[in-house]
Amino acid sequence: MEKDHLEVILESIEGKFDLVLEGHEVLRKEIRDVRQELCEKITFVDFKVEALNKKVDSVRDELNQKIDGVEARLSKKIDAVAADLAAHRADTEAHPPVYRIKENK
Repeated sequence: MEKDHLEVILESIEGKFDLVLEGHEVLRKEIRDVRQELCEKITFVDFKVEALNKKVDSVRDELNQKIDGVEARLSKKIDAVAADLAAHRADTEAHPPVYRIKENK
């Protein structure tokens, strides 16, 4: 009787053990699937980040060119104003009695 009872218990344990193994296999497959999906998403995000980096770099280069152009134009204008002011001062100093600047007190 004990042998039959032991065989029944062993069969029950074996069946439960098989269920646990099947459950682990299902979980392992789900983990692999999720890992694959995650890797694909990460690759796609990397692609987007690289594209965005290129776009930012091109915008930066374009802005630098525009800023350099504005600096060059402003420098020319400032030099022209400085030259006009120097000429005006020279002309004013050449005619002291005619052009006199008075300060209001």
